[in-house]
Amino acid sequence: MPAAEQWESYFDSPGILDALAGPHIRGDAIEFGCGYGTFTVPAAQRISGTVYALDIDPAMVAATWARVGEAGLRNVVVEQRDFASDGCGRQSRSAGLALLFNILHIEDPVCLLREAHRVLHPDGLAAVIHWNYDAATPRGPPLDIRPRPEQCRRWAEEAGFQWLRDPKLPGCPWHWGMVMRRCA
Repeated sequence: MPAAEQWESYFDSPGILDALAGPHIRGDAIEFGCGYGTFTVPAAQRISGTVYALDIDPAMVAATWARVGEAGLRNVVVEQRDFASDGCGRQSRSAGLALLFNILHIEDPVCLLREAHRVLHPDGLAAVIHWNYDAATPRGPPLDIRPRPEQCRRWAEEAGFQWLRDPKLPGCPWHWGMVMRRCA
């Protein structure tokens, strides 16, 4: 991860959340890979439930806790967790939203999408963003593991999701986004 200030310069977090999930999010959300908490705080500020922010990196967990504390939020649980291997630790069908931001380049993206599907209630939404498949992006994983939108859509459909839309992400020229719904 680059320095927090550099990372934050790539995103309009509130605008992206509005484009993907709307200004008012109902229920709980699971954030798979919270990083610096770039999306955690704005998600918690617009959700009726709790944001469960997960990351494998203890430094990212500490950074997110610090941001949550500075914002005075009480509806966030930040946890160090290897969700790719151990799942997210939440009950099945317990959340309304899964955030999968810049994470689907992992070794087994379908397994992660299945975990997101498992934890979402019927009609729950999965919001995905990732780096454009373009070497000119200022950051992002190597192109040989960077997924394209059509790959992510196929993986999500394989995991049981229904594609809904590919919204334009405001203030975010380096990323694409998509929204899927949990089927059955």
